Amino acid sequence: MGYATNSFIIPVLIGKGGLIISDSLNHSSIINGARGSGANIRIFQHNTPSHLEKILREEIAKRQTKTHKPWTKIIVIVEGIYSMEGEICKLPEIVSICKKYKAYVYLDEAHSIGAIGGTGRGVCELLGVDTADVDIMMGTFSKSFGSCGGYIAGSKELIQYLKHHCPSHLYATSISTPSAQQIISAIQVILGDDGSNRGAQKLARIRENSNYFRTELRNMGFKVLGDEDSPVMPIMLYNPAKIPAFSRECLRENVAIAVVGFPATPLMLGRARICISASHSKPDLIKALEVISKVGDLTGIKYFPAAPEKQEKNGIKLV
Repeated sequence: MGYATNSFIIPVLIGKGGLIISDSLNHSSIINGARGSGANIRIFQHNTPSHLEKILREEIAKRQTKTHKPWTKIIVIVEGIYSMEGEICKLPEIVSICKKYKAYVYLDEAHSIGAIGGTGRGVCELLGVDTADVDIMMGTFSKSFGSCGGYIAGSKELIQYLKHHCPSHLYATSISTPSAQQIISAIQVILGDDGSNRGAQKLARIRENSNYFRTELRNMGFKVLGDEDSPVMPIMLYNPAKIPAFSRECLRENVAIAVVGFPATPLMLGRARICISASHSKPDLIKALEVISKVGDLTGIKYFPAAPEKQEKNGIKLV
């Protein structure tokens, strides 16, 4: 899956004498891959390009601690959509800074590929970033493509290097034929190469579903993270005791919701993680919202006043 992709690929790309600058909220697979590489690691404040630039300046001037030699290479690692925040990466600014200081950009698109952008090509398409400016693009086939495995996209030279040096490619077996065909078929649908407009319809539906669901949750008084168009929307629970309570009460109402706590998040920042699909119908979403609202009242996690309900007078809606 994507976890193994990051964990095995990063140590092949960089080692001792190199520097990894990682977003503070990057996925644990990126953290484990960086630690396993033997490279020096610096962390920059989440989605804050100015802090990234400050660290780049410091490290280029300071060089390697023991030998004082220049870094053999510097890789900046970010995610397209951050899996526990639902926030979209400030990629244009980050790419601009990396080009200025000649650092490589590693983009994890696990949650953005096939879900955002006009034709589903991810955060680069959404934000107007040339993919040629992103050196390594990583993703998983287990989300938008409904299969298994992960991938790395980059220059021909990079891919040839990985084929000959990455242990997970050399020693692991390939994915099964049905899984590979599922990936190919999903890509054809998303791009419209299957001769239909199903891909465009699904992309429009996931965007509409996501924005509708997020707006309704906020109107109910929940603390909801994430940016517009992002299909990932965490509902903040905070109190660790409320994590199992929220999950179990929702399940009583036949709504299964993934909840996340320590160590995947800081101890007091537990959350319910909603991931919206194009397959969710309007009745599905309304049912889920009704249950979440009811359980939110029961567990006391509506931290803001609810928005005033719209009323109708003579057929005209009033706020």
